[in-house]
Amino acid sequence: MRPDEHDSSYLWDMLIYSRKVVGLVRGIDFPAYQGNETLRLAVERAIEIIGEASRGVSQAFKAAHTEVPWKPIAAQRHIVAHGYAGVVDDKIWRVATQHVPALIVLREPLVPELPPIDSPDAPR
Repeated sequence: MRPDEHDSSYLWDMLIYSRKVVGLVRGIDFPAYQGNETLRLAVERAIEIIGEASRGVSQAFKAAHTEVPWKPIAAQRHIVAHGYAGVVDDKIWRVATQHVPALIVLREPLVPELPPIDSPDAPR
């Protein structure tokens, strides 16, 4: 199933912010991540956006693409947004360095080619 315009927008956001997460943690190790509050907050926010965007994807599209772990993605967003006091650095690190890169591989084939960044059709 190819995404409609509605789903495409959310899938673009998921892919864009997944790539941002990978870029943020590229070339650093866990102690460096843990010692940089600004970085931790940026990664957590990007993960929250990925989860929020996943919630906007239609049930029909999700049902057609069960290879994507939709519920865990949304659940992680819920933890970051609402259970912020319980956010554990090593779990977010694992999400950022293992799960998000794996999800990029799953999502890239689902997302139509992005328009040029200066195009009025570019994602927000």
